Formats: sequence, C-alpha cells, structure tokens
Amino acid sequence: SNNNPYASFGATLARDEEQNLWSTPHDVTHTEADDDRVLYNMIVVRNQLDKDSEEWQKLNYDIYTLRQTRKEVRSRWKHILEDLGFQKEADSLLSVTKLSIISDSQNMSKARDILLKLSEETNIFPTSWELSERYLFVVDRLIALDAADEFFKMASAVYPKRPGGDRLDEGPRSLQS
Repeated sequence: SNNNPYASFGATLARDEEQNLWSTPHDVTHTEADDDRVLYNMIVVRNQLDKDSEEWQKLNYDIYTLRQTRKEVRSRWKHILEDLGFQKEADSLLSVTKLSIISDSQNMSKARDILLKLSEETNIFPTSWELSERYLFVVDRLIALDAADEFFKMASAVYPKRPGGDRLDEGPRSLQS
C-alpha cells in the first residue's frame, strides 16, 4: 500500500556491495540524495532482469557509465583541492555521508551560488550533470576554510568551459605559471 519507491532505500543500503551508490564497493561516503536514488533504482531494475537480456546489458552499461562519471567528477575536485595545498585533507573534504551537516547555515546561499557558478562557468561537471547535494557540502567546507574563491579560480583555469560541450576523458589542463 506504500507507493513510495524509496521507502526501503535506507534499509537496503548495506545488503551487498552493489548498494554502493557513489563510486566503489564498500565506499561509506554514499548519501541518500536524489542522484543516489536514481542509481539505486537502476540497480534494482537491472537485478530483476535476465542477465542475458538486452535490457540488462543496457542498464548495466548505464550504471557503469554513471559510476565512472561520478568517479571522474570526484577526481577533478580532488585534483584541484590537492593543487590548493589540501593534499592530506582532500579525501576528508570530499567525504560526505548522510550524517554530514552544513557548518554555518548562513553559508548555504553562498555555497549554492558558488556551486552553480562552478557548473555554469567551468567544465568541472559534465554538461548533463545535475548538481549533487554532495558538492554543496564540499563547497560549504571550502567557505569555512576561506578557500572557496581560490577553488573557483583554480577550477576555471584547469577546467575552463569550452564551447560545444565537454569530454570527461580529457585530462586536466596544466596551469601556466
């Protein structure tokens, strides 16, 4: 009688390694955000199909592609954080769980603005990317560290917006000193 497709979402996260919704098996940094629910639902549907079917193969490819895109986006963020001097802190700055909180509610508006600006003015996210709540938390942390503006400048230099779309398989551009 419950029509909510996400009703059992939290209870099923730990069932098996495929429930990892962010990047790799046993990654504890996943959240229950909308983009994770989309991937979760794809996994559920795929697991109900016959493995020899064309639909199963297509869904499996889509799941793989989405995970690879997420890994690449995270890698881009980590690269910039390391270039800004956060070599030891990069992984913890990018780690977002369902227990993560915004450090200062007054920063929320600024964090959203910066995230939107990153999306519109850089190529750090693919064109089809829907902004993830995960990166709102990361930007909030950068604001608290007074590094958000520098992060944006670095992202603009390393991943400039290019006309005609983007390609995730292109590596970061070297910065000219």
